[in-house]
Amino acid sequence: MSQLFAAPHAAAAAAPVGAGGLVSVTFALLVVLAAIFAVAWLARRVRGIGSRVGHAIDVLADMPLGPKERAVLLKVGGEQILVGVAPGRVSALHVLREPIELPKAAAAASPAALSFGALLKRSLGK
Repeated sequence: MSQLFAAPHAAAAAAPVGAGGLVSVTFALLVVLAAIFAVAWLARRVRGIGSRVGHAIDVLADMPLGPKERAVLLKVGGEQILVGVAPGRVSALHVLREPIELPKAAAAASPAALSFGALLKRSLGK
């Protein structure tokens, strides 16, 4: 019973991690982060390609009505349609006879123009 462990000499032979090991781990982490950002950038660019054929449907404005319900003003062709959106259900509420002219601030706040941070805050209800 002179040896309590199976290989005590192997544990003593391991060298402590120095500055060279820290640099290689940091470099590997930076490479992985750069790859993640590159894939995210590429996905954002590719998502817009082919998804909107002729801009047939546009979201002009939306208004939350409750925690999970909202009203959305859509432009379909030359008409504007107000729809109600709830979990598992979309209902046409009204077809506008005369299109509503929206100010520039409302057009800039459309979901297509929002940043990821703004979309995340809105989805979390903050």
